[in-house]
Amino acid sequence: MASRSIVSESPARRFLAEARRRLARRRAAWGVSARRLTSGPDHILVAPADLRAGDAHIADEIYAGRFPLAGRILETQGASPFTIALPSREFAEELHAFAWLRNLRAAGHPLSYANGRALVSDWIRLHGNRAEGVAWEIDVVARRLIAWLSHSSILFKDADRRFRRRFLKSLSVQAAYLGRVAASARDGEERMRVRIALALVSICLPATPSAIRLAARRLDAELDRQILPDGTHISRNPQAALDILVDLLPLRQSAASVGHDPSVRLISAIDRMFPALRFFRHRDGALALFNGGSAASGERLAAVLRHDDTTAGRLRELPHGGFQRLGAGDTVVIADTGPTPAGNVGLQANGGCLAFEMSTGRDRLIVNAGAPVHDRETYLRFSRATAAHSTATIADISQVRVETSRFAGPRLVAGVTNVTATPQDSDTGARAFSATHDAYLARYGISHERQLRLEADGSSLIGRDRFLGADGRLADTVRLEAVLRFHLHPAVTVEERDGEIVLVPPGGHRWAFVCLDAQAKVEDDVFFADSAGPRRSHQIVVSVIISQTPELQWTLGRA
Repeated sequence: MASRSIVSESPARRFLAEARRRLARRRAAWGVSARRLTSGPDHILVAPADLRAGDAHIADEIYAGRFPLAGRILETQGASPFTIALPSREFAEELHAFAWLRNLRAAGHPLSYANGRALVSDWIRLHGNRAEGVAWEIDVVARRLIAWLSHSSILFKDADRRFRRRFLKSLSVQAAYLGRVAASARDGEERMRVRIALALVSICLPATPSAIRLAARRLDAELDRQILPDGTHISRNPQAALDILVDLLPLRQSAASVGHDPSVRLISAIDRMFPALRFFRHRDGALALFNGGSAASGERLAAVLRHDDTTAGRLRELPHGGFQRLGAGDTVVIADTGPTPAGNVGLQANGGCLAFEMSTGRDRLIVNAGAPVHDRETYLRFSRATAAHSTATIADISQVRVETSRFAGPRLVAGVTNVTATPQDSDTGARAFSATHDAYLARYGISHERQLRLEADGSSLIGRDRFLGADGRLADTVRLEAVLRFHLHPAVTVEERDGEIVLVPPGGHRWAFVCLDAQAKVEDDVFFADSAGPRRSHQIVVSVIISQTPELQWTLGRA
């Protein structure tokens, strides 16, 4: 299987797109002021379910004036959080998106509901009439609409008529604003969330049949474009697919509950996404960390998969998304064998082509460093680099490079454009594949080829990495350094003895790493994708000069 992606966009096109985006927001902001004098809807037809779990303890913290969001804690000292300086932009986005209402729902107490009403009232009074700042960023508005609709039932519990009227009016104003700026939303998850939010609004608030059909058609078009035939999201980020599915399922439920038949394309997209999510699932229940994936609880994924009524079995590969899965015994190997996503979608992609993750039982052995849950601006650049993935770097250069313009924002200038991947399963039951990418071909005239073979009983993973010239032969004349990295999960301890590196996961099954062609060593590492923040870990590193060692063979097997 060969896959190809276009990874660059001209600065002129990016400049023009950003100019249009800013103009659309300015025009839509004028519309917010104009709509203040119009009347809003008088009721909500249905409140969508929220499939994300809440935490009653956080509700208690919020009631006490402490807001734990985005890895920070804001002490309000009795003031409204919308009137004081916020600790970070990420915190501000989380605060204004109102997803934290699910914690008040989890508390199940009238005081929590009243607290939620008071905070929503504060937001409407302070931010509802002026479409500016973080509160009116496109993605934040979409998330807030979904959160307000999903938790309208608890907000309306014992609410007076005045609050209901102001709440419904604000909902309609925000929805009108979002409809005006939807076309300028950033490609990928943001644009999808906008279309989901507008489709929910058309179903949950009184709307004409033509408005409902239009919102559904626009969402369908985005689903056709963003959800690939094998169920992968175009960002190639498994967590993005999970987040989208968590919003699509309540939309499907809400449509059915008010007597609307969900569109065929919506049902098809959901049915394709379930098997793809199962493909990325390790035996501990969590998702593999590729292309911006971060910590996502296994309970959350299990809650979503409970809605899966498809009959598809476990997939061996995702040919459109570009991933391979090897499974035998209680061992699972998941590998990235796809190109860098194109355009804006690729701006969050990682340089991890041919990287793999490996788990045994409920223990994760080999991982990628993953994306940080919080403080993304601080750590994201490091977590995206090829060196943060269990693959090879050449000359210490990352596969993916991004340039940033002060006006037009980031632009992808380098990445993987061609990948060839071929499953090579054997008659003996071993699972294997071979793949090659071209990230270093234009710059250094070198391609990286990786072969992975998982034995039939899952007791041994055998790997071979080769560095090839433009003619397909071993690049034994290129004097550049290549480094193989195998990032270990923080729960794995490491022992070095007799030329072996022994890995000891919490489950107790010891695994030994041996490289036949070069010396392997253990170095300190950082695991970014932990819900509590970056954690110290270890990595196995094998460094060679390509001209001296253009081919390496290694084994990771039960000790």
